[in-house]
Amino acid sequence: MSLIDRTDIGVSEWAGGNASPADYFALLKPRVMSLVVFTALAGVIMAPGQLHPVLAFVSILCIAVGAGASGALNMWYDADIDRLMTRTATRPIPAGKVTPDEALAFGMALSFGSVLVLGIVAGWFAAAFLAFTIFFYVVVYTMWLKRSTPQNIVIGGAAGAFPPMIGWACVTGGVSVESCLMFALIFIWTPPHFWSLALLKSEDYARAGVPMLPNVAGPDATRAQILAYSLPTVIVGLAPGLIGMAGLVYGVVAALFGLGFLYHAWRVYRVRDGIEARKAAGRMFGFSILYLFTLFAVLVAEHLVLGMMG
Repeated sequence: MSLIDRTDIGVSEWAGGNASPADYFALLKPRVMSLVVFTALAGVIMAPGQLHPVLAFVSILCIAVGAGASGALNMWYDADIDRLMTRTATRPIPAGKVTPDEALAFGMALSFGSVLVLGIVAGWFAAAFLAFTIFFYVVVYTMWLKRSTPQNIVIGGAAGAFPPMIGWACVTGGVSVESCLMFALIFIWTPPHFWSLALLKSEDYARAGVPMLPNVAGPDATRAQILAYSLPTVIVGLAPGLIGMAGLVYGVVAALFGLGFLYHAWRVYRVRDGIEARKAAGRMFGFSILYLFTLFAVLVAEHLVLGMMG
């Protein structure tokens, strides 16, 4: 049950009719989509076997569109709380540019279309995986976990971790230890990444009634959890080199960036007052993005270089 009655918001506040293509593009959460595209592409490239370049491009596009559909459906359902938070108040629905019904229709059409096309070009296992990911993000995370438990991002983070497994499945038709490891890295990275942002936006979440960890357990407990999750994140980040999935270059980069990740997590844990605490959380959030993108970029680049040399 929502902490805010979604029926309290009148249709007049969402007149719609003024939407531009840019407004519909914003519904897709393009910044989140960029991570999805990048990690799904990593799954396609790292997978054994080959996929025709055209089919690979269409597959990545379908995964991206499916992720965008999830974002649109998330904004449709969360419009009542988005309007209360400064971070989300300018999104197309609370801004009155797109109506909830338009966003719902848009998201559903993209969901069915992306799954159908992916099934045709890459196989129905990958398509079913994409459909499950959309369902998990919209129903399990958005409609249930987000408003009911401070562990929302811990469990719900799985939705953002599935794309490399879907990319891998597009090539192989299945899953493997390697694709599960890519999933695990994103999955365990998500809580310290997102809780750093939650420390900065705790007033927003409190205003909207979303039980994020800083609002339920307090900022100090959140800092401890960020530190606690950071060590296994770094260990999982090193794992591709340990199992032979990656080589020496990746191992060195993962170790150096892992030390940076731990340093920023330690700073968040130790610095607890005033503007310096906010700076520490902001730097942790920013570095966590750099950390994940760097590890996946080096993993893919090393794989491609070694493939050309071999």
